[in-house]
Order: sequence, then structure tokens, then C-alpha cells
Amino acid sequence: MKRARLLGSVGACALAALSTIVAGGTSSAAEVDSAIASSGVVAAMQRDLGLSEAQAVTRLAQESVAIEIEPAARDAAGAAYGGSWFDPASGSLVVGLATPDPAAAAAVRATGAGVATVAHTQAELDAVKAKLDAVKAPADVAGWRVDPRSGSVVVTIRRGAAAGPVRADAGTEVADFLDLARKAGPVTVEETDQLPRPFSAGTVGGDSYYINGNTRCSIGFSVHGGFVSAGHCGGVGSSVVGWDGSWMGTFAGSSFPGNDYSFIRIGNGWWGAPVVLGWGTVPDRLVRGSGEAPVGSSICRSGSTTHWHCGTVLAKNETVNYAQGAVYQMTKTSVCAEPGDSGGSFITGDQAQGMTSGGWGNCSSGGQTWFQPVNEVLGVYGLSLVTA
Repeated sequence: MKRARLLGSVGACALAALSTIVAGGTSSAAEVDSAIASSGVVAAMQRDLGLSEAQAVTRLAQESVAIEIEPAARDAAGAAYGGSWFDPASGSLVVGLATPDPAAAAAVRATGAGVATVAHTQAELDAVKAKLDAVKAPADVAGWRVDPRSGSVVVTIRRGAAAGPVRADAGTEVADFLDLARKAGPVTVEETDQLPRPFSAGTVGGDSYYINGNTRCSIGFSVHGGFVSAGHCGGVGSSVVGWDGSWMGTFAGSSFPGNDYSFIRIGNGWWGAPVVLGWGTVPDRLVRGSGEAPVGSSICRSGSTTHWHCGTVLAKNETVNYAQGAVYQMTKTSVCAEPGDSGGSFITGDQAQGMTSGGWGNCSSGGQTWFQPVNEVLGVYGLSLVTA
């Protein structure tokens, strides 16, 4: 029953692509880009990013190159490395250099990346952020992140909160936290009308999986032995049932707050496939790896409530300060999400990026969502993705 349901959801296009890869060996970069572009992802990017078909196809190809060259470009920058991001205007990866080093600049350009001058190295800004990570933040501080382009650590607060407590449970004054942040190093303050929250929900029929019979979340990615999802969805030992009500497995590992990831070990005939559901908006996506997309890249999300939506990567290594506690090293996106989408897949092209954690807004009026990068949970639990 489970096998028939899952195969049925994969879709003819995804299965055909998988058959081609298995029969013919590893595809070239151009062939992979062509497969992604023709799969329906382009239509979703047109809808959510306001791109033409040609612009979406071109951007997918450019982002694929940026993902591939980023590690070498970072190494080439050496001690002057000041962060990196994808620049849609030039269609290329840009590496920030914090010191005038012609040799480093030439080495970075030799990888195919562009070069920009930034005020601080990534290491300097990471050190500032680490000092804030060691402090319990007020409830009206939404989060903080390293932003190499502004040369600062950006602290996001509830609008007006710097003037004094906004709620009775706000805790430490936001102004005091900002003062501490500024003493730690270069800081930029931005305000928001919305605070992030985990995307989880009560029992709703017809969806991915349920924890202890009453909480619904979404599967992130298949790994050998189970799947990964969000940590706030359930604690170690929590029981999981699937879409058909049959027992699926249990949480073998979970971390929240601090992190927001989990590993669910499955049994009872359930099995994993290298697929992210397109929910009829796009054909189901095959997963071929977990190369990390740079800031500025397009990214799409699949979840059990709002299904398939796309946006861009806005920032990395942001600390998100939920009411339950801070979660570190999160990636911020412009993609919308809603309760029940928690744990669901973030993917760029055919590369797994992470699992939906939380955010603000909805998919009617818009919003922002943060995800837990997938490579961290793979490393912590010694897991490997099921890939095509």
C-alpha cells in the first residue's frame, strides 16, 4: 500500500529522469540543468520570483555553477574571506574580500567568481555573532545574523521594541541587548512587524506524518534508515504514523531549541525515496545531493499544508530567537509557509538545502521562513541522503 502510494506520487517525469540517470550514468551539468528547467520548477519560479521563462532557465544554470565553485572560491580568498553570495544581476557568485589582496582577488576570479570589497572578514563577524549567541535574548528580538554585504551583524527586533518593553513577558530590555550587541562589534538593527514561530499544527487529515497521534509535520528528506525533519515536531522516542494511519517509526534523534532538526527511524514496510513532492504544482523533484546554495539563490519549499512555493535565500547563519529559545545557524528565505509545513523540504534545483523550521506570515499575504540546513543533521547523526 505504501509502495503504491509513493510510486504514484513520484510522477512519470521524475521516474523517467531517474531511469535515464541509472541507465546512462551521471549526466553532464547541462543535461541536469535541462532536466530541472523542463520539470515545472521554471513555472514555479516565474510565479513566485516574477521571472520570465528564459530568465528562470538562465538563473537555474547560473546558480548551479555558483554552488559548484563556492568551496574553491572560499579557499582562494584565504584569510581575507568576507562571505559570499549569488548576485542575480551578474548571474554569478560574488566573494567578499576584507583586505586589499591582489593575489587573493586574482585567485578568486580564477574560480569563476566575482570579487567585492567588504568591511570585515567572515571570521570577524562570526566572532561578533558568537558573543550574542551566548546571551539569552529578549522575546522581542526576532534573531541575528551575519551580513557580509553590510559588514555587520544584523539584529532583527519587533518594531518599536527598542524604546522599551512591548509585552509583559518581554524579559530583558531590547535596548540593553542592542547595547551589548554594539559593544561586541559592528551591528545593524532592522525592525519587523512579525516574529518567527515554529510551523507545526494539530491533527489535520490527509497529510505527511503525525507525532504521537495529534501533531502534524512534514517530511524533510529521505535518508538511509528513515527521514529528517524539524526538531520541534517531536522529542526522542515520540511515535510517528504516516498518511494512511499506519505506524511509521520513532524519533531516534531530535534537537530543539539550539537546533531544529530530527531523525525519524522508520520500519513497518516504509521506505525512503529520493523525491520531494511537487503537489501537482510541479512534477515531483528528484534529490541528487546537498550542495549548499549561496545567499541570493532561488529556493523552493515543499510542505504538507501549503505545498510548493519558491523564493530566494536571504541570509545564512542567522540565530532565530523563538519563544522556546534561540536556534542557531539558520538560513533565512523569502518563501512563505504555514503551520503544518514544519520539517518540510527546502531544495534548490536538485540539491537538498534544509528542513522548514518557522517564520512569520502566510502564503496568502506573504512572509519569511527559516530552515535548518540539512548537512548539519546529516553530520550529527552520521546519516546519508537517499539520492537519485
